[in-house]
Amino acid sequence: MAASKRCNVSSENLTVNDVKTPKIDINGKVDLIIQSKKHANDVFDVLEYLQVCNDVFDVLEYLQSEKEKDVVCAIEGCTKLFSTLLERGELYVGQLPKEELLIGGDRSADEKYCMFMRHRYNSCLELLLEHISHESYQIKESALCALMQFASMEGKFPLQDLDWSENYSFPRELIQAVVERLLSRDEDMALLISRFQEYLDMEDVRYYVMSFVRENVGRVMDKTKGAVMPIYQNNVFTLLSNINMPSQESELTNYLVKQEAKHEDWKAAKLKEHKRTFERLWLGFLKYKLPSNMYKKVLVILHDSILPHISNPTLMIDFLTAAYDVGGAISLLALNGLFVLIHQHNLDYPDFYKKLYSLLEPSVFHVKYRARFFHLANLFLSSTHLPVYLVAAFAKRLSRLALTAPPAVLLMVLPFICNLIRRHPACRVLIHRPSAADEACDDPYLMEEEEPSQCHALESSLWELQTLQKHYHPDVATAAMAINKPLSQQEDAISELLELSTYELMERDLKHKQSKTVPLEFDPATQLLQGSGGVGVLGLNFSLE
Repeated sequence: MAASKRCNVSSENLTVNDVKTPKIDINGKVDLIIQSKKHANDVFDVLEYLQVCNDVFDVLEYLQSEKEKDVVCAIEGCTKLFSTLLERGELYVGQLPKEELLIGGDRSADEKYCMFMRHRYNSCLELLLEHISHESYQIKESALCALMQFASMEGKFPLQDLDWSENYSFPRELIQAVVERLLSRDEDMALLISRFQEYLDMEDVRYYVMSFVRENVGRVMDKTKGAVMPIYQNNVFTLLSNINMPSQESELTNYLVKQEAKHEDWKAAKLKEHKRTFERLWLGFLKYKLPSNMYKKVLVILHDSILPHISNPTLMIDFLTAAYDVGGAISLLALNGLFVLIHQHNLDYPDFYKKLYSLLEPSVFHVKYRARFFHLANLFLSSTHLPVYLVAAFAKRLSRLALTAPPAVLLMVLPFICNLIRRHPACRVLIHRPSAADEACDDPYLMEEEEPSQCHALESSLWELQTLQKHYHPDVATAAMAINKPLSQQEDAISELLELSTYELMERDLKHKQSKTVPLEFDPATQLLQGSGGVGVLGLNFSLE
């Protein structure tokens, strides 16, 4: 592609006259070029408006809106012009000779015209690709839409000589160039990538974009020896998270380039190939070290948007186990993926419950993903085949943590503990130990012990629940009193309590109506603030001296 012109004016010396460009009717120029080949040179006037110096936008901000409109108008004009030429077949097809060779030779005038306009088309593409990195989003969006319009037209009217019996006409090079600009290493392209999602819903675009992204990630990350690149990796993740995979092959109906004939070996039309490329793409991305905040983003969508579309989900074991060992919120989120692998794919994770036990810390009551964690913990502890010592360890640790937990959390934790005891009657010894009242206050339970089998939970009791019966919040005190009576066989429903917040709890208390009237003074007091001498507010005599 021909190199574009650059602005040589120093930004420090720019004036209004330096940036003023003689106004031309871009749409009129485009119409003239389309109508007659004798106006072919007018294409340079149209392309000139695409060559924008960013310094103009920085220094003369009051001209920004006008300049943006000119550039957008030029982009629309170029889109109309070259789309028409592509449809007419007036762009040279095949290996394009160098422009210097057009002067001589025995080529016809029509052939030289097609070569000339093909060179101008290539220059237009290069300028549009540069504008994807422009600071103005309006210009970025217009350039992206124009490039995808050209991709669609090239699919219908290919610029390469193809044997249709062996090849499918798809503008691979153009789509690959767009993907490389979107995956910038220096600029956050999240907003423009979200605009690109419209094209990712097309089956052929999705398939080839996934292939190009996988190649790009491997090349860039290998070049940097796997070093963390926050901006680049965030752009890659944003693009990947915008890919919506179909669930059935019958859903593969929307294509950027329509087929004229059925190709049995066309991979973009096969769901199996989509899944294979999708799997390789995510595995290739996740094998490199990620920024710490990106682990959370990946794990949030992993169980819903990634694992169901991977032919062999067990390949994610390494990533999930590594994330599960990180600790904190990342470990909490990794539970979702591990749950899928354990229950649906028979994953054998050594020391899983030991790790789950270690996640029970005071911070677990305050993290954003608290509801998800306790929902999964409830599922993992629902089996009646778990050892008694393990269930007792979880019940005791939760009881100890409950002493400092906020009321909204306690209203969920207390039924959670009671449900554990209901499922495992052997744990009732924790709340029915007759000798506990006469024993000295020396709890054998070891809170610091990481191994559940060594924490001596079964030798202890849930005295913390009895302490919480005197909690300042009446609902918490009532919930803690459940252990004073024989526990019913029916478990308490905790699903509605998982996401209960302090604000919701206060709102509920404020809306609560008193069932009984508050007793008041039989004879209403009058003149409380009046009177003579030393009569006080409460009617008591006191001396003013």
